[in-house]
Amino acid sequence: MRRLAPLVVLVGLAVALGLAAPSGLVAPAPARPLPGAARCAIFPGDSPWNQRVDGLPVARDSDVLIRAIGADRGLHADFGSGRYDGAPIGIPITVVGARQRRSRVRFAYAGESDRGPYPIPHRVRIEGGAASSGDRHAIIVDRDRCRLYELYALTRAAGRWRAGSGAIWDLGSNALRPAGWTSADAAGLPILPGLARHDEVARGVIDHALRFTAPRTRSAYVFPARHSAGVSADPALPPMGLRVRLQAGFRLAGFPPQARVVLTALRRYGMLLADNGASWFVSGAPDAGWDNDDLRALGRVAGADLEVVDTRGLRP
Repeated sequence: MRRLAPLVVLVGLAVALGLAAPSGLVAPAPARPLPGAARCAIFPGDSPWNQRVDGLPVARDSDVLIRAIGADRGLHADFGSGRYDGAPIGIPITVVGARQRRSRVRFAYAGESDRGPYPIPHRVRIEGGAASSGDRHAIIVDRDRCRLYELYALTRAAGRWRAGSGAIWDLGSNALRPAGWTSADAAGLPILPGLARHDEVARGVIDHALRFTAPRTRSAYVFPARHSAGVSADPALPPMGLRVRLQAGFRLAGFPPQARVVLTALRRYGMLLADNGASWFVSGAPDAGWDNDDLRALGRVAGADLEVVDTRGLRP
C-alpha cells in the first residue's frame, strides 16, 4: 500500500474531525478534467502536481539555485494564440476515444520507453507543427480509458511512426516511472499536468503546478522526477524536479487578467523543472483564447521574485 505524504494525512484527519487544516498546510486541490475528456481527472488530488506548496518552507539553497537559472531573467510564456514560424505556440493536446486505431512506435530510446501500442491519429497535433524540427512532443488523451500517451520527437515515414521516447500514464494513478527512466520529458515526468491551459484561465484558476525549463541542470533528480539530463554534479545547479514558487510578498496588482491567474498558480502550486531550455520558460497549450499581450506581462517577474520550495513534505 502506498504511504501518503504527511501533508495529506494531517489534512485528512482535520477534515474527518471537522477541524480547520493545520497552519501552513493546504488540502490537495481537486484534479480538474480536460475539456473533451470530462470523465478523466488529470491525476489524483494528492498527486504532487495537484498539491499546494505555499505552506511549505523555502529550501536552504534557494538563492544559489535561483541564481543558476537566472535571477535577473524574466518569466516567459512558451505558449499563446496565433502562430510563430507558421505553427501554433505551445504544446498541443489531442483527445481520442477507445476506437482510435493503435500503432506500434519505433523508439530511439526503446529501453526507457513504454512499448504501447499508442492511439495516434493520422493528423495528431505535434508541437511546432507537422514540419517542425524541434522537440515535436505529442500529447494524446484517451477519454474512454483515461490514459495519457506522450511522445517525444514523433515522426511518420513510410507509413510507420517513430519517436525518441514515449510514456503511458494512468490518469487515475500516482505511479512514477522506474528510477532513472526518461519519459517524453527529460525529467521522466508527464507533460500534460504541467501545461497552462486557456480553459483553466477562463474559469479563473489554475489549480496545479506548471512546468518550466532551465539552461543548465545538475546530473541529478529529486521527487517526483525520475531522470536527469545534466552533465555536471555541481550542487549549485538545479536538479530535475526542482519546485519553484512565486514569493508570497510579490504584488499582483497591475498585472492583466490572464497573467494574474498564471502568477496566482505559481504562488500556490509553483512549477517543476522538467527539461533543459531557456531560463524560466513556462509551458502551456496553444489556444486562440490566449491574449499574448497579457502573457508578455509575465516577463515583469524575474527569477529573483521566485524561491525554491523544500518539497520533502510531499514525498509519498
